[in-house]
Amino acid sequence: MANSCLQLGGFLASCLGWLGVLIATSTNDWVNICKYGLNTCKKMDQLEARGPWEECTISTGLYHCVSLTQILELPAYIQTTRALMVTGSILGFLAVMTLLMSMPCISLGKEAQSSKNKRVVLGGVLVLIVGLCSLVSTVWFPIGAHRQEGLMAFGFSLYAGWTGTVFCLLGGSLLTCCSSDTPTRSFKDDKRFYYSKQGGGNAPAASTANHAKSAHV
Repeated sequence: MANSCLQLGGFLASCLGWLGVLIATSTNDWVNICKYGLNTCKKMDQLEARGPWEECTISTGLYHCVSLTQILELPAYIQTTRALMVTGSILGFLAVMTLLMSMPCISLGKEAQSSKNKRVVLGGVLVLIVGLCSLVSTVWFPIGAHRQEGLMAFGFSLYAGWTGTVFCLLGGSLLTCCSSDTPTRSFKDDKRFYYSKQGGGNAPAASTANHAKSAHV
């Protein structure tokens, strides 16, 4: 019962973490850049939001974005963030599907519990990889933007990525460390074998006694 609750908790945490990674990957409000100081730009209502895919200009009544299509000319931190976040999103989908088929309430034919536990561990490892991809991206991107542009502030997408990273690492750790085979089945098998062996030992004695009685008569 406790193992099932831990698996369910790890699955829910993994789903929330994957959702946070998807939000961070699909949005572009990672950092807010300003060339005149953040307080001055907020008063002037002129901020620039940058993400892995677009650069947006934010001002009163204006929200204009330019896609970053020149892949070979982009800085290394943007290219790396794109690759890691897309990889994490795809692996997160595979992990969620694997964990969904490994839940205690779902049975795929006459499948042994050990096979389910192996799939749970595999799903947990995939979730941990998703968390590591998001961790590297959400840490490296603001550092690279700060070195290139200078003054900046964190955006909504970056917070979503950090939240998704925490939930992925938590869920993956629960699924990987707390999924193990229970020895109850093997104990019952040994006990059943012991009783059958004991019963088998008494049967020849009874048969011999009956044969001796028949011969005496």
